[in-house]
Amino acid sequence: MNKLLVLPFTCVVSIESSRAPRIERSYLHKCRTFLISALSFGLAILACATVDASPPGLVGHWPLAGDAQDHSSQANHCEAHEVDLQAAGQTGQAGTAAAFDGRQSHIEVPNSKSLQLGQKEFTIALKIHTEEELDDALGDLLSKYDPQSRRGFNFSIQNNAGVTSSQANYRHLHFGIDNGSDAGEWSDHGRLGNAIMIFGMAVYQGQLFAGTCEAGEQQSGRVFRFDGQKWTDCGSPDPCNAVSSLAVYQGKLYVGVSKYRLAGSALGESENPHLGGKVFRYDGDGQWLNCGSLPDTEAINGMVVYRGQLYAGSLYAPAGFYRYDGGTQWTSCGTPDGKRVESLTVYNGDIFASGYDQGAVYRFDGQQWEHQGALEGATQTYGFATHRGQLYVSEWPNASVFRWGGDKQWLFSGRLGNELEAMPLMVYNGKMYGGTLPLAEVYRFDDPQWTQDARLDLTSEVRYRRTWTMAVFQGRLFAGTLPSGHVHSVEIGRNVTYDHALPSGWVHLAAVRDTNQLKLYVNGKLVASSATFDAGEYDIANERPLEIGAGASDYFNGKMSDVRIYQRALAAGEIEQLAAESATR
Repeated sequence: MNKLLVLPFTCVVSIESSRAPRIERSYLHKCRTFLISALSFGLAILACATVDASPPGLVGHWPLAGDAQDHSSQANHCEAHEVDLQAAGQTGQAGTAAAFDGRQSHIEVPNSKSLQLGQKEFTIALKIHTEEELDDALGDLLSKYDPQSRRGFNFSIQNNAGVTSSQANYRHLHFGIDNGSDAGEWSDHGRLGNAIMIFGMAVYQGQLFAGTCEAGEQQSGRVFRFDGQKWTDCGSPDPCNAVSSLAVYQGKLYVGVSKYRLAGSALGESENPHLGGKVFRYDGDGQWLNCGSLPDTEAINGMVVYRGQLYAGSLYAPAGFYRYDGGTQWTSCGTPDGKRVESLTVYNGDIFASGYDQGAVYRFDGQQWEHQGALEGATQTYGFATHRGQLYVSEWPNASVFRWGGDKQWLFSGRLGNELEAMPLMVYNGKMYGGTLPLAEVYRFDDPQWTQDARLDLTSEVRYRRTWTMAVFQGRLFAGTLPSGHVHSVEIGRNVTYDHALPSGWVHLAAVRDTNQLKLYVNGKLVASSATFDAGEYDIANERPLEIGAGASDYFNGKMSDVRIYQRALAAGEIEQLAAESATR
């Protein structure tokens, strides 16, 4: 096209310069006008062809290679906050990726017509790099979500620790949409064996694992796994009455066991005489490897992975906190002034722990403990969650939740109805949820209020009922109860999860809203699909900005590049090609 446009202009110059004396001036003027118009028209066609050469439906493309600007035709330019735009990408060349610090780094794209996805199909594609050893949650990838109307989408990596005694999710992808829908009916997945309590849950290798407490003299705590259809009994790692804590570490499932004192839940004590305090590794097919005992410990209430190492703490006195050093070896890491450390989570570089000796929270930096202040009116602290980049903790005896304000300050963040105790906290599809005692209820955080969602345990003639633990699995929020020993789940909005640990290093990810289904791709391969739904029921348009590296859980902790949004559902082959091309950049 360029040659055709240039040659006539060259001819005009040649004709006009060599033959001008013998041609009428008016004729030359007409020729010049015609050819200049043709040139303008040709350039316009060329410009249109350049725009049309962009991939169809592309409404945002942020390479994050030296700048944070949109390279699509929609000009969805943005503002980067504390993001290193000169980071090295997959090829090692500086200025080819953006580094996010997990504390405050994020990119904000103003709302625009092209980002109003409504009921439309769309695709998110990007490349990320995460470290293998973590001292913070991995956080959110992209979100455009209004927490007031509960409308929009969320795309994140879930690291849910301190829920309440377990590390429930570790490096799991979640993609969800919502249009302000209320929670549907909770599904009852039944009682696990003779359980009176679901003590802990963790998602591992595409299945949900749950640890139980059984009260009988000849009964012991067991582990069950759920594939979405049925439960399989994985046996009792130990003869004591409870499997109380679960965590995934170095690609394996670990569980801590306990002799749980049922009087703490206002129930008759178990006559099972066996003490706990041991940790076991699951080797499949009901096989459990003894990984040693925590010294002077009869029960374990918290386990967490921090900087590539596994830590566990004692439920009862004497207080104890230990690091796993392989084999059957556990090394004491001290406690804060002899206080017990219970639920354990990782936040902004440190381990945070709740406690039952006082209504306080403690922080461990890998070497020593520091008291982080007491919560007003609390005598015990329970579970943790990171919500919109802030750390929250629950407590007894007011069923209140507090947000860490730094410098040993805890800010009141509402009470869960008229309950006495708030226990697990979990962020799920844009909102934070909490479980309670004595009615085993579930509440949603509508800052600054908590809205009741459900009551899960209707056991009569008991003083206390607990919603003690939670996890996210197969796109649903799961919760376990006491004293019924049942597991329940609900889906809020529409969700899909990849229930395997996302590998460290560079990974290409894609999330797709198809006509009536959500899909997740890792390195170009389809890894998870949601149940089908009516697209017309999910209009997710909202006026909020698009956030890159931030959302409902935490700020992203890692590197990112080649972020794209298409206003259409890319086919599997297109996503595979994107992933292959990204590996060379």
